[in-house]
Amino acid sequence: MRRLLELDRPLPVRTDEELQGEVWRNYRWNFAFNLLDGVWFWFGISFLSSTTIVPLFITKLTPNPLFIGLAAMIAQGAWFLPQLFTANVIERLPRKKAVVVNLGLFLERLPMWIIVLAAPLALVSPALALAVFFLGYGWHGLGAGVVAPSWQELIARCFPVAVRGRFMGVTLFLGAAVGIFSAFMATRLLNTYPFPVNFTYIFIFAAVGVTLSWVFLAGAREPLRAAKAPRRSNREFFAALPGLVQQDANFRRYLLARLLLVLGSMGTAFVTVAAVQRFNIPDGKVGIYTAEILLGQTTANLTFGLLADRYGHKLSLELGALASMIAFLVAWLAPSARWYDLVFFGMGITSGAIVVSGILIVLEFAPHDRRPTYAGMANTAVGAVSLVGPLAGAWLAGISYSLLFAISALFYFSAWVAMRWGVAEPRWDPPASSGSEQPVV
Repeated sequence: MRRLLELDRPLPVRTDEELQGEVWRNYRWNFAFNLLDGVWFWFGISFLSSTTIVPLFITKLTPNPLFIGLAAMIAQGAWFLPQLFTANVIERLPRKKAVVVNLGLFLERLPMWIIVLAAPLALVSPALALAVFFLGYGWHGLGAGVVAPSWQELIARCFPVAVRGRFMGVTLFLGAAVGIFSAFMATRLLNTYPFPVNFTYIFIFAAVGVTLSWVFLAGAREPLRAAKAPRRSNREFFAALPGLVQQDANFRRYLLARLLLVLGSMGTAFVTVAAVQRFNIPDGKVGIYTAEILLGQTTANLTFGLLADRYGHKLSLELGALASMIAFLVAWLAPSARWYDLVFFGMGITSGAIVVSGILIVLEFAPHDRRPTYAGMANTAVGAVSLVGPLAGAWLAGISYSLLFAISALFYFSAWVAMRWGVAEPRWDPPASSGSEQPVV
């Protein structure tokens, strides 16, 4: 483990000025390699859309909506849930890239190839195929969550605060654009080949894309900073967290608004199923819905990334909440299948806002030496609520899709109110101990 985490390698000693100089010398290199990592990742993961492809695959194996809820729990919660439990260790590690690349290969990337096995197993046993799929899907999601605080800190080290939104927005813009191509490929595969051959090809493309993204991530150049966090037992670490949240009222209010956003997403995994059951749409249309989500993400990624660099990330999250509020109102009241095109586009806008700004805004609440802890608190809270939301969504879907969509819209409206009037933009009121990191143009 010491070798995997590169703890046996000496750490160069640098002043803050030398460190900032290294950041800017490697800026173009890191922009290129982290961008290619993101583009290939989105190419692959778009073949495994938790809103469209995954629910459709599960309905081929079982009619029980509980399994769709379980998949939604993994998609919405697995990446977030483990982060606080790894933050204490990650804060003390000088090299974050070693965690993301070396451990991430086994925890996040290789499980994608287990998912590939699930589709052909459907011919042998649908129950076995379902079990193998959830094994790989859950392993990938939780493994990504374990290394996520290190990845977020790596991004924070490579890109100063005033250009993070630009980097994330451009990367996700191109990634979502490539994802639209993936969605049309998935549509063609669904229409051309019978089940389960079509899903076998789809999952292979997903695994290849995610694996290639790892290759480019391994090429990133991390500016190394000596870890300043004191050694604490896990008991001491967790005992200090309530006081940290209590002292930071603005961060506490942000957590409330962010959790309302999570509860609003309880209906997300059931929109595709509702469209299929209400209007009898063909399987190939699901690939089009995936493309519409990605089109919304593409629009949001670039727009919100550039907007956030100028005005902060809070505004992006507010607009994202409004987009899904409207989307679920349309899903609730839609008189025909055509209206669902707007629904998926709106959900894509929200997804783009959360991916760009939901990650980066937390880094601005925190002093630089406590970023993994702040990210862990925010993301693990999101993960915990994400375990409840999809199950509640599955229960409500059993009663009425209309009721589910109406409640989702209400939660998104509540999130917008809480974010708009309860949270101050941290960009303009940074933490007092934020160190030497200052906005740069």
